[in-house]
Amino acid sequence: MGVPDVSIEPGSFYVVATPIGNLDDLSHRAVKCLGEVELIAAEDTRRTRHLLDHVGINKPLLSLHEHNERSRVDGLVARLQRGESIALVSDAGTPLISDPGYPLVRALAARGFRVVPIPGPCSITTALSAAGLPTDRFLFEGFLPARAAARRQVMGRLSRQPRTLVFLETAKRIGASLADMEEIFGGDRELALARELTKIHEEFLRGSVRDLRSLLESDPGRCRGEFVMVVRGAATADAAVEEAAELMAVLLEELPVSRAAAVAARVTGRSKKILYRLGLELSQRPL
Repeated sequence: MGVPDVSIEPGSFYVVATPIGNLDDLSHRAVKCLGEVELIAAEDTRRTRHLLDHVGINKPLLSLHEHNERSRVDGLVARLQRGESIALVSDAGTPLISDPGYPLVRALAARGFRVVPIPGPCSITTALSAAGLPTDRFLFEGFLPARAAARRQVMGRLSRQPRTLVFLETAKRIGASLADMEEIFGGDRELALARELTKIHEEFLRGSVRDLRSLLESDPGRCRGEFVMVVRGAATADAAVEEAAELMAVLLEELPVSRAAAVAARVTGRSKKILYRLGLELSQRPL
């Protein structure tokens, strides 16, 4: 049975996924939507214009990025109230996934406007599909902090996480992040690095954290583009221990070890002595 053709509806807002590299990955439904809406809100209008030119679409564009999206809400609401249909695109991939749009979509949904997702490419799922690591449960953390202390704190909090971890990282910081990961996660932790996804120079690097760090240090030419880091989770099946570790990591930001252990024991019902030892271990990890 075929899927019925769904026409663009007046006064509706469409969240449209666009290619992360290869322009031919733009779906037929996305092309139809972008060709029929009255306005396209774009993170970078120049990049979006290039995409639209590729598929022969000429539509008005409005810049919408993290610095102006809250101020755009009232104007977009007014246009939707007049019956216009509007699409949102990011520079690449699915909007709102480590990209602008959340305040706008939340505001529109709260006002009762129909928000319609047009699914498509996403660097996270693309990397996971070919990383060769478990995908049944994963945790996406977005871009790692630029500051070393904050980055190491995030890694420390996640070092016991049994789920596969997914991070984004820039070429400029990939070396520093791998060095921190080797120290905090351990050099033997399995890792896949995906870069230039769907582009001509697409590459997956698979191995241990130690080996991939060494590889990039010896071949700086590979430190280009944006990286998706897919990291095997910690070797533990005790989800309760992981939850306790995450709670202790947060409490230790404000409390001494003994007090944090006492609070965590009341919340989780676990042994205060065990939590205290866990707290000592966490507090001794370098930040």
